[in-house]
Amino acid sequence: MSYDGLTFIEPKALYNLLQQATFYSCLSDPNYLLLIDARKKHEFAEDHVLTAKKAPKRENGEFLVPYDAELECKQNIVIYDSNTSEFTDPQAPALLCGCLLWNMGSRNPVQILKGGYEAFSALYPFLRTQKIIYMPREMDEIKPYPVEVLPGFLYLGNWFHGNESYIQKDLKIKAHINVCVEPGTLFAEPGQQRLHIQVEDREDADLFSHFSKACTFIDKHEPAKEAVLVFDYLGISRCVTVVIAYLMHHMHWTLDVAYIYVKNCISTMKPTRNFIKQLSQWEEVLFEKKSTEIDDLLV
Repeated sequence: MSYDGLTFIEPKALYNLLQQATFYSCLSDPNYLLLIDARKKHEFAEDHVLTAKKAPKRENGEFLVPYDAELECKQNIVIYDSNTSEFTDPQAPALLCGCLLWNMGSRNPVQILKGGYEAFSALYPFLRTQKIIYMPREMDEIKPYPVEVLPGFLYLGNWFHGNESYIQKDLKIKAHINVCVEPGTLFAEPGQQRLHIQVEDREDADLFSHFSKACTFIDKHEPAKEAVLVFDYLGISRCVTVVIAYLMHHMHWTLDVAYIYVKNCISTMKPTRNFIKQLSQWEEVLFEKKSTEIDDLLV
């Protein structure tokens, strides 16, 4: 069997696909994501990933293209079964279904969830559901979680994420970095640690002088993998800048590598040119040279 057109997607990447948002969740856009559950009917009925649809089958067990799938319009197609992790079993349901959708006209590679439902649901049990049908208004009302930057450890979000108790509980957030002008959050878990970086989102704002302090704060929680949420009001500029600075420090990545990595986590990120310049200064401090042309990042 040829697996041309198929690729594996990590659980973290699917989690982040489900969390993308502007004013509404990107899941409100019918062309954004087609998420297919290729497991048996009773397994899907027991529970499945939020917004997933059951893969239809013929009476002989062969997969069918879902009704109104409009494969040529879908930006992302993700399929999962119970636990497929590699291209070794030609009868794996996710691979069979994926090959069908690719051959029937998907314009983008069909992504197979690595480790399947077992791996994803173990990491993100709060994204399991029994709900089968979503009306457009219900899709609009879905509230995304913070995006996951480093699995189980570093998250990036907005003011809403920093103030919702269920998010703290579900993601086991142990510490906050608040990069809003506002001095604090409305909600706090007992023992939760906080760092407030009081910086406005404007062209003359200084985040550079706070990078070292932020990295030290996050590093303190890294050995025990205590989850840290970095947030600002909209979740697209100041907190993104702090997270990029941390990845450059912690992963020893140049600015361009860290920038692209975070861009893959949150497609709506938009740090100001001033903040990008400050990250370029940070690159020079860390590596004693500038390796990134910042104009290339702002195209």
